[in-house]
Amino acid sequence: MTERHHLLAYGGTFAAVGDRGDISGVRGATSPDGLFVRDARHLSRWQLTVDGAVPEALTPVADGDSARCVLVPRGGRDEPPAYTLFREQAVGDSSFVESLRVASNRPVPTTVRLAVTADADFTDQFELRSDHRTYTKPGAVRRRQVLDHGVEFTYQRGEWRSRTTVSAEPPPDAVEETGTGARRMVWTLDLEPHGTAELTLRVIARPHGEKRALRVPRSPAALNEQLIAAEGRFVEGVPFPTGWPELAAACARGLADLASLQVSATGPDGEGLRVPAAGAPWFLTLLGRDALLTSLFALPYRPQLAAATLPALAATQATATGSDTDPVAQPGKIVHEVRHGELAHFGQVPFRRYYGSVDATPLFLVLLGAYVDFTGDTAPARRLESHARAAIAWMLDHGGLTTRGYLVYRADRGGLANQNWKDSPGAICSADGTRASGPVMAAGAQGYAYDALRRTAWLARTVWQDETYAALLEQTAADVRDRFQRDFWMPEHDFPALALDGEGHRVDALASDAGHLLWSGLLDKEYGELVGRRLLEPDFFSGWGVRTLAAGQPAYHPLSYHRGSVWPHDNALIALGLARYGLHDEARTIAHGLVDAANATGHRLPEVVAGYGRDTHAEPVPYPHACVRESRSAAAPLALLTAVGGA
Repeated sequence: MTERHHLLAYGGTFAAVGDRGDISGVRGATSPDGLFVRDARHLSRWQLTVDGAVPEALTPVADGDSARCVLVPRGGRDEPPAYTLFREQAVGDSSFVESLRVASNRPVPTTVRLAVTADADFTDQFELRSDHRTYTKPGAVRRRQVLDHGVEFTYQRGEWRSRTTVSAEPPPDAVEETGTGARRMVWTLDLEPHGTAELTLRVIARPHGEKRALRVPRSPAALNEQLIAAEGRFVEGVPFPTGWPELAAACARGLADLASLQVSATGPDGEGLRVPAAGAPWFLTLLGRDALLTSLFALPYRPQLAAATLPALAATQATATGSDTDPVAQPGKIVHEVRHGELAHFGQVPFRRYYGSVDATPLFLVLLGAYVDFTGDTAPARRLESHARAAIAWMLDHGGLTTRGYLVYRADRGGLANQNWKDSPGAICSADGTRASGPVMAAGAQGYAYDALRRTAWLARTVWQDETYAALLEQTAADVRDRFQRDFWMPEHDFPALALDGEGHRVDALASDAGHLLWSGLLDKEYGELVGRRLLEPDFFSGWGVRTLAAGQPAYHPLSYHRGSVWPHDNALIALGLARYGLHDEARTIAHGLVDAANATGHRLPEVVAGYGRDTHAEPVPYPHACVRESRSAAAPLALLTAVGGA
């Protein structure tokens, strides 16, 4: 049976360790283990042995902010363990710290030979995905150097340089070569009768371009205290519902996760910012759509997320048409993804700054308008006026509103085939599973465009004092609404199409994206009520949430990423939309399903769960490749709180 990986995360650093706290350097897994910083694996092996053998877990690592386990040498009932090992690990900013306490269980002196085998392969995260791609690394050189207190691993490829330093207190008695490139640090511990010995190991990762002076953390306990304090500050003061403790617990867990899922970014004037990362393990970086939706969900409770996300995305807004490094960039477009790894640096993946998103740009405008409306703070709208106007210009010109009447995207060779939130290759399809061809006009993106136009018109009138521009945007929004209800509505289903294809034909799958149209207010009240009630029918609603695709269609698959699974953030948008259209009972049904799903998994909502119905599966079935922690899912309970209160 495959060993579970347990995730420790803080800012832009995360570690995935096994049940005994080890890292094996596995490749091709759904979630590889290791210590990762800025898209690179800085520890690929970290294995503890005692007296030449792997100990067994008396108490395996449990999920939490730190990893703790109790280990003993292998033995039998008639020969109780001579000693017990207490192991604790935690991550900090570009660091990983472990404490080991060895306690003798014997009344006589005992000698224990303890070893930790370490290695750093500096593998880019994109190499660890199970997509059968390979990447050449000409001239790459890895080195290992023994230090007085441990060992240092370095990697160089041209101007690209990274290193990982492992130090121990007390220093190892010896550092041995293993024959595989790893280094084994060895201690000989002489224990008094029932005595103990303690070791502390510190790992500092220095990714390429890192110039900060990093403070060496003292211990896992100290790191854990810092993290708990940060989470506590983020949770404090939120008015949790007293009559619904399960929702309150999900909100608290989500806020705590958001505290640890923030990464560094830079604003238009070079100011340092902390913005929501998309999720761990695969997306611990700035993704435009994810950061925007997370900030929108959290806006009534933690508006500082929006206050940081808006300038961070303005600073990365495209100013020119695509090049080799930014292949789908267009002036005014908001970035989809920012990557810091080796493959992005050398252009082997297109994600250094990648603009393959049709919906991040309107969502940027939605958040800007919502922030001003909620807080009354007009400073961001004044500061980012030129960025907002550039975003509108992109929607009208490159985005397709003027020429096609809708926001349009085309599959990007080497990048994303689909560029709305359902971005997996087969996500935009007909009911029979046929993929949409040609330029695609996804339904949800048209709702975001409508909302963006209306909110920006309001900013133009009330903040920028530009009545002419406001009137133009309002008329454009009205035209989008009229066209949409004519072109997308499927009268045979009383439901909107998932998309229009390049020929303008309706892509007729019944999909959850229709609920996003309620959130944005694009549909007339009559149509909106029909859609809202339809989403709660059994083929859509699994009992845990609304499926991305209604069951019973040939395209449906309960374990597909976007064709039958249940996404918490998707359902949070639907719940907000239902409340907007006065369908409060339906909104509460979704909220109760999601809260129950969170309650079954320690109050933490994963990125996505399988689409199996609650009537046949009493617990939510995990999706095998889901991010363990995801910012949109962490913020989803806050959106539910906004939609239904404590009901």
